[in-house]
Amino acid sequence: MSDQATLRAAVADAIAGNTFCALATSSADNRPHVAGVLYALVGRDLYVNTDTTSRKARNIAENQRVAVCIPVQVDPQAPPFTASLQGTATVLQNDDPEIVRLVADGRLAAVTSHGELERPGTCFIKISPGRRVATYGIGVSEEEFAADPLSAFGSVEW
Repeated sequence: MSDQATLRAAVADAIAGNTFCALATSSADNRPHVAGVLYALVGRDLYVNTDTTSRKARNIAENQRVAVCIPVQVDPQAPPFTASLQGTATVLQNDDPEIVRLVADGRLAAVTSHGELERPGTCFIKISPGRRVATYGIGVSEEEFAADPLSAFGSVEW
């Protein structure tokens, strides 16, 4: 397996193996906002549940470009590794046919198992990533990381 194939697999595992990320949005006036959110991965898309009146949902209604940073905790004594991506986001109502199907199939359990669907005024954010994922530490051996942590950055098409 090539280095890019190995990194691609490690990135896919990191994204699939986590449910928390920092979601960055920006208003039409370019006022940034970052929030920690839980996500469910379906294919390559990330789904987040939020209030329809949240800054995240309002920003995405104005500007669909988003960024996501997924921390990957490898060693509790060290900073997390990260997978970072950019993409486009869409706000979907709870009764959207896509959401109804995914909920029925149990694919959104990571973001619906705490009573989210029973709360009034919630919606989903669907994040469709671009092809490139920037990484820090992911796919780097412990020896390489220990020898040169400043060179642990990479990127891969995912």
